[in-house]
Amino acid sequence: MKALVADRYGDNSVVRVADVPKPALRDHDVLLEMHAASVNPIDFKIRAGKLKTIRRFEFPLILGCDGSGVVSEVGPAATRFKEGDEVFVRFDKERMGAFAEFAVVDESLCAPKPKTIDHHAAAAVPLVGLTSWQALVDLGRLEAGQRVFIPAGSGGVGTIAIQIAKHRGATVATTTSAKNTDLVRSLGADVIVDYTKDDFARVIEGQDLVFETMGGEAELRSLAVLKRGGAMVGIAGLPDAAFAREAGMNAVVRLALRVMTAKRTRLARRLGVRYTYLFMRPDGAELALLGDLVDRGVLKPIVDRVFPLAQAADALAYLETGRARGKVVLAMK
Repeated sequence: MKALVADRYGDNSVVRVADVPKPALRDHDVLLEMHAASVNPIDFKIRAGKLKTIRRFEFPLILGCDGSGVVSEVGPAATRFKEGDEVFVRFDKERMGAFAEFAVVDESLCAPKPKTIDHHAAAAVPLVGLTSWQALVDLGRLEAGQRVFIPAGSGGVGTIAIQIAKHRGATVATTTSAKNTDLVRSLGADVIVDYTKDDFARVIEGQDLVFETMGGEAELRSLAVLKRGGAMVGIAGLPDAAFAREAGMNAVVRLALRVMTAKRTRLARRLGVRYTYLFMRPDGAELALLGDLVDRGVLKPIVDRVFPLAQAADALAYLETGRARGKVVLAMK
């Protein structure tokens, strides 16, 4: 089968489309004939070695964290799906491989593909949908009537997160450029800041929740838009010591992270707000919930461009420009 393989850490020169064997099934696995996979920042971060503090990967490595396809074969103990079923999935962090013609995954991480959209659109949902749901609902406990700030509203995460927040009954503030204002407004954004002209920290205030997706200096500035007692859930900055401890990282790594995130910790304490780092977990049951919201018309995945598998390196490069509106998708079919 064809797959996008990374031979080592580095830039796009280390990835190639190669012929590799089909992956072997475990007892509770399903083998998927992949129709589409989405391209996410985590893919080029893994390729570049930026997640080595969290875990190391063995090479050659097939990239790709989520996608949509058809069940081609089931493991001897798998019971939830049968051959021919259409599913979408966020792969286990220990076993990726969506950028391939075939991929294996534990059946518990799959959900029926939404009936109202094609495989390309379905592939755009799992990672950003689960990340947004877990940030806003599971950790952020977002409720009707609350105010939430979701920066980068026209991006892959932002386009889905805005819709989930509106579904929860929240008032949504976001940032984007002028050319994407109509898009984020159509998704439900109430307060829109053109980041090319205005500083969001001077416009937005009193938020109950921030879903922080940018990292760096923007992360610290976002803390200041929270009201006292508010909360930030972050996915782009460094993990904090609490996450490192729960993830079982060694004492040296935990100490290093504590030092590197000390400024954020001190600022959150001074402002009287709570910070939580999220490293999204795959969850077939939550994914089924998201699929139902798609079929009910509550969530609409936004797909910017579709690249063939042969142009996967170009898809990664395009996503790295930061100009994508919604999701970038690879097509195997």
